[in-house]
Amino acid sequence: MKYNKTIILKNGKECCLRNGIESDGQAVFENFNLTHMQTDYLLSYPDENSFDVTQESRFLKEKSESENEIEIIAMVDNVVVGTAGIEAVGTKYKVRHRAEFGISVAKEFWGIGIGRALMDACIECARDAGYMQLELNVVTENVRAISMYERAGFTEYGRNPRGFNSRKTGFQEVIYMRLEL
Repeated sequence: MKYNKTIILKNGKECCLRNGIESDGQAVFENFNLTHMQTDYLLSYPDENSFDVTQESRFLKEKSESENEIEIIAMVDNVVVGTAGIEAVGTKYKVRHRAEFGISVAKEFWGIGIGRALMDACIECARDAGYMQLELNVVTENVRAISMYERAGFTEYGRNPRGFNSRKTGFQEVIYMRLEL
C-alpha cells in the first residue's frame, strides 16, 4: 500500500505521513526503541524488540509492497517521530475482513495532532484495503488514547483485567476496541 500526505500540526510545523520504506529501517528501529521506552502503554519494552535494523528494513519493504497492510511513518524536520500500521488478523476466510491497528508517537510530539493523523491515515488505508473491521488493544489508564479512539468511532467490545503484565505497575487492564468500516 502507498500513503503520502503532509499535514500542519497544532504547533504550526509540517508533518509528512507516508508509508515506511526499506531505507527507513534505521530511523524506524530507533523510533521503536525510543517510544517503547517512554511509555508503559505499549505491548513491549525496547529490550524485547524482536527486530534488528536489517529485519526492520525488510519489514518496511514487505509492508510497502503489500496490497492490504501498511506501516506509516510520521516525519517532522526529516526525523521519524511516530509510526502506525495495519496488519491483517489472518488470511482465512472467516477473519480476512479484520485488521489490527497499532500506533506509537515519541513523547516530545504528544498532543499536537500526530496520533490523530496517523490513526486517520490507518483508517483510510484499512477502508481502501477492503477491511470491514479495524481492531486495537489499549491499556485502561491510557485515557487520552481511549478518548481519541472513541472520537473516531471505535467502541469497546471487551476487557482483560490482566491483559498486560507491566514491569513497573504489575497487571494492566486492556480494553479491546473495534471500528466498523
